[in-house]
This record gives sequence, structure tokens and C-alpha cells, in this order.
Amino acid sequence: MKKIFVSVLISMSIFSFYNCKEKTEETKSLTKEITFTKEGELTLFKAETDSIIAKLDIEIADDEYQTQTGLMYRHSMPENQAMLFVFNDEQRRSFYMKNTEIPLDIIYFNAEKKINSIQKNAKPNDETSLPSETVSQYVLEVNAGLSDRWNLQNGDRFEFTSL
Repeated sequence: MKKIFVSVLISMSIFSFYNCKEKTEETKSLTKEITFTKEGELTLFKAETDSIIAKLDIEIADDEYQTQTGLMYRHSMPENQAMLFVFNDEQRRSFYMKNTEIPLDIIYFNAEKKINSIQKNAKPNDETSLPSETVSQYVLEVNAGLSDRWNLQNGDRFEFTSL
């Protein structure tokens, strides 16, 4: 009887070990890097001259899941890519960098698609709130440093098309 009990105990331990191993592998796959999907094109324009500052391929976040996930779980992003967040109304917005591995510039736009504030060099994985200075309806995330390189200013604007 003792041998049967020991055999059952060993079998349960082995089953438990393999069961835990499978769960660990499942958990790893949940945080797999998300790849870029081009959903539109965006052009930034200088307010004073209406000249083109930059043209970008964009992903568009326009539902709750996409808005909350944003650029999380990505290891890099080419300079010609960005994420545009599109909201239904104007209000004060605030973003943070939880699970975001890429340093970003977060550019806030009003309903007329004009820049009204910029949060520069947002640090990866930092959960500090990065609010807009005023109400915004659109938010563009680009690689950190690009807003300075492009000399973006309040009043500069954008246009975009969805594919």
C-alpha cells in the first residue's frame, strides 16, 4: 500500500511540474512583441509656411483596446513610423509609458489638428503621467528626439489618410 501511495504522489508531482511549465510558456507568449501594421499616412506641416515637415506611416488607435495598448511591447520603431490616437472628443489627455520600451515624444493636437503641447523624451516603462497642456483630440507618438529635430511648435498641424 505504501508503494502505491508513493507512486501516486510522484505521478502527481510530475504532472504538476509539467502543468506549471506549460503555463509559464503561455504567459511568455502574451507579452510577445507586437509588429507594426500600416493603417494610414500622416503629413506634418509648419504653421507659418505650410511646408511639409515630415511624412509618416501610421498605425491608428481609435478604440479602447488600441488606445490603452498603444506602442506597448515593442522593442523599436523606424523613424518614418508613428502611432496616431484618434478620440471622439476634445478633453485633457494624459499618457504614460507602462510596458513601452521605446523612448517617445508625445504630441497633443486639438480638434483642428494643430499642436497644442508636446511631452518630449518620455522614458520607457515609466508610469508617470504625461498630460496635455490643454484639451486634445489627437495624440501622435513618435521616436524621442524627432519633435526637436523637426522643430515642432504649437500651431504646426497634420493631415492624415486611412488606408
